[in-house]
Amino acid sequence: MVPSPAAFQLVASDIDGTLIHTDGTLSPRTAEVLSALPVPAVLVTGRPVRWLPQLYDQMVEPLPAICANGAVVYDPGTDEVLQASPLSVELLLDVTERLREAVPDIVLAVEIENGRSFWYEQGWPVSGGAPHTVRVLSTPEELTSVPAVKLLARSTSSTPDAFYELVSRTLGDTAVATHSSSSALVEISAAGVTKAAGLAWLCEREGIPQDRVLAFGDMPNDVPMMTWAGRSVAMANAHPAVREVADEETLSNDEDGVAAYLALAYGIASGA
Repeated sequence: MVPSPAAFQLVASDIDGTLIHTDGTLSPRTAEVLSALPVPAVLVTGRPVRWLPQLYDQMVEPLPAICANGAVVYDPGTDEVLQASPLSVELLLDVTERLREAVPDIVLAVEIENGRSFWYEQGWPVSGGAPHTVRVLSTPEELTSVPAVKLLARSTSSTPDAFYELVSRTLGDTAVATHSSSSALVEISAAGVTKAAGLAWLCEREGIPQDRVLAFGDMPNDVPMMTWAGRSVAMANAHPAVREVADEETLSNDEDGVAAYLALAYGIASGA
């Protein structure tokens, strides 16, 4: 028998498309509910560590985070990476060689230094970042010169789902491919690295049983976490793959669906 929502010992939530609004803001109501929760909460995201301050600045207290789709477990209190599972240089060489052969127009980038720095090839769209953390590469060889917690691949000629399927077929069991974007962007991790794996590591460390984890998500990279958790809740705006595996559904991210569900489950009133 599945326990009631209030019986869960940990709340795990994706960020983009789930916890925050489409414009990137965290609503005051969601911040209020998270701070009033009687159980701990953790962020489980595809974002790198260096992107977390944008969200932490909007929260009452920063939450621990599982970043890069499970490759990095981060403690904001100490600014410490508790655990990391990067792709090795050897694996990066193998994977990038396969991808370049299969996708002629591919453009690649890597999250390095546990997600504190980002290197990208010419042609990669970059929205910003400090010069010491974001850098364009001079040669293709630089891309595979150090371990990376995530490899990112883009195509200009494919649709998102078609590109994901192509990358998945090309890599097979060599690495884990997933996607969480409306563009032809695929995120690649070392074999066995998923949001579920990162969350499982943290739960084992904290002594929290798997069946007492409540998870929220919206995109295919959330599916492993949603199927692993004791109970999973899809956003109304979720990808069909997420809605298919979720136990329940809540309002959309722009309607503060996570806050609405948690406030009802834990009896958190407005102004708590």
